[in-house]
Amino acid sequence: MATSEGKNHRALDDAALLRLVVESEDDALGELYDRYSGMLRALARRILGDGGEAEDVLQEGFLQIWRQAPRYDPSRSSVSTWMSLIVRSRAIDRLRTRRVVERTAQSAQQEESVRHTSPRGERNVLDQERAGRLREELGKLPAEQRQVLELAFYGGQTQSEIAAQTGIPLGTVKTRTLLAMKKLRKALRDEIRELL
Repeated sequence: MATSEGKNHRALDDAALLRLVVESEDDALGELYDRYSGMLRALARRILGDGGEAEDVLQEGFLQIWRQAPRYDPSRSSVSTWMSLIVRSRAIDRLRTRRVVERTAQSAQQEESVRHTSPRGERNVLDQERAGRLREELGKLPAEQRQVLELAFYGGQTQSEIAAQTGIPLGTVKTRTLLAMKKLRKALRDEIRELL
């Protein structure tokens, strides 16, 4: 019986499978996993550069897919694009966390080796405040605009790569990037003036 159910699930399209996930159908999430885990693992590995972390992100991503399945909106994207966005977001979060940990460790090491006050110390405080403001303003952007900026700046991707990865047309990626940059420039006007 499990075999016939599995065959029935294999015959369903992605949106129908996701509806079954919402209805707590046992094998539906497993079928989505079988279809897309390779692609999503490769995406996470590309962002993170580490197979072990990519596997962790894949598992976290599927847990989030299972939890957020009721919120999927087919008018906004295909199931595969929606799942890619979830896994990509988890991978970028993990990459950011890793970088914060690395920077914290480097800062601690530098503080340990240099115990005196220097002009650079004041500069570090200002840099940290500016970085905090930037993160704050990034958080205020609409998700689709924040997504393209994060892929570009944190993921190091070109606009063409972002379009290919997300399935968003290149023109839309460029428009979202431009709108996001304008909003950031306006919100961070004072900080930018201080740098000039």
